[in-house]
Amino acid sequence: MALGPIKKVVLGSVAFAVFWILAVFPAVPFLPIGRTAGSILGAMLMVISKVITPEQAYSAIKLPVLGLLFGTMVVTIYLERADMFKHLGVLFSWKSWGAKDMLCRICIVSAISSALFTNDTTCVILTEFILKIARENNIRPEPFLLGLASSSNIGSSATPIGNPQNLIIAIQSGISFGEFVLGLLPAVLLGVFVNALILLCMFWKLLSDVKEEEDAHQISLATTSSSKSLESHKCDPITEPASSQSSPDINRDGGHSKNLKNRLSELDMCSDSCREIELKKAVLSKKEATDNMFSEIGEQMEERFARGGVQGTMEKMTDLESGPQQSTEESKGQLNRWKRLSWKLCVYLGTVGMLVAFLMGLDMSWTALTAALIFVSLDFKDAGPCLEKVSYSLLVFFCGMFITVEGFNRTGIPSSLWSLMEPHARIDHASGIAVLAIVILVLSNVASNVPTVLLLGAKVAASAIAISPNKEKKAWLILAWVSTVAGNLSLLGSAANIIVCEQALRAKPSYNITFWSHLKFGFPSTLIVTTIGLAVVYCYDV
Repeated sequence: MALGPIKKVVLGSVAFAVFWILAVFPAVPFLPIGRTAGSILGAMLMVISKVITPEQAYSAIKLPVLGLLFGTMVVTIYLERADMFKHLGVLFSWKSWGAKDMLCRICIVSAISSALFTNDTTCVILTEFILKIARENNIRPEPFLLGLASSSNIGSSATPIGNPQNLIIAIQSGISFGEFVLGLLPAVLLGVFVNALILLCMFWKLLSDVKEEEDAHQISLATTSSSKSLESHKCDPITEPASSQSSPDINRDGGHSKNLKNRLSELDMCSDSCREIELKKAVLSKKEATDNMFSEIGEQMEERFARGGVQGTMEKMTDLESGPQQSTEESKGQLNRWKRLSWKLCVYLGTVGMLVAFLMGLDMSWTALTAALIFVSLDFKDAGPCLEKVSYSLLVFFCGMFITVEGFNRTGIPSSLWSLMEPHARIDHASGIAVLAIVILVLSNVASNVPTVLLLGAKVAASAIAISPNKEKKAWLILAWVSTVAGNLSLLGSAANIIVCEQALRAKPSYNITFWSHLKFGFPSTLIVTTIGLAVVYCYDV
């Protein structure tokens, strides 16, 4: 597509620049209106400047993506109510072998959770559990938070519902849920393993120091307890004279066995008498408690009859009647618990059914919406409070972004730039794959991964089809893998990173992950994981 008229190119570029600035820096000083309002502003500028018509703007909005996003949000809300994420949080510390084991668990659990419930949701819910575990174990939370964010991004690339860009790729490409999972699952498994290994190597000393501190604490506790037992042994009135008197006899003459036997018999008698005394004390204490109980009952009866015979009798009858009421309340509570348990089971089974429907190739948007409506019906309550938790601002942001990116595509700038890069970014040789990966990495961190997919998706697929029709699916999978893992490069590369950072900053006590501390881990991890995953995706045929 050639460049459009100069006026259209300039106005379209300005509108896209406004959208990009507000999307990447939502609190920019001269216009701090946020990402959602920024996307609507960019869409409005595209229509007002006549870069696109209102009809083209409406057609640019991808309703299947919005339906799938809304459906998965509602399903996730009901899963949260059914305590699914609490069970996942328990897995972090259940029978843990130490800080290193905990870090590996966080990487695995967050990757699985993000593949099923999106990476942003996983980070929102699990960050709280990780900070709590770090506080309880007196561990610096940095490696655990980095593991959560990076593994969530890597794991989310395994399924079309793991992140927004995968939703767009799955719908635009027509790749089924099962083919998508089979095409990327080997790379995801290897990527999560390598990412966890990099985290262990970078924070090995920190995690080892935690283990040494725990061992030292246990040793100090053991030493303290043993010293206390020794002191109590020294102060024992029976053992002290026995030891002080028997040692001279033994040292003087080893043949005086009678004295030793006498001492032992005396000790046995003392111990027997002590046991008898303890038994008598226990019997007396029980007798005193019984007497006190009967005396209290007698006093209560006297007080009641002092008020009046009839009144006291009625009070007694009321006390007796309260028993059946309490049992009725207990039965109601037990019934409510069974209802709650059965509802949870229905939610879990419904989620599994939704995933099975995805694997069977049914329409993902309508399947997710159907599952959401089933959960709303099974809850048998007003769905308002649950639906209020849906991130409608994200849905509005996507509407504005679809319109803005479509307008920028119609200026002809993305097509012209791609025509310069396309000969060097073909996926039929290693150097072309490397160039394509670098372009996706840079654009995903500059313009965010979802706009990158919208800008490059059709062009990368067309280039692959020109090589061979069989390469089209491979090109879409490469785009999904690189654009998702690219979010680990910097703190601003993914919304999941920002969510983890902001929640850690708001926690008490707060913890701040700086841009440079994240980049120190994110840069090598992203390059290594992306390279290994690219090789697996390209060589592995579904």
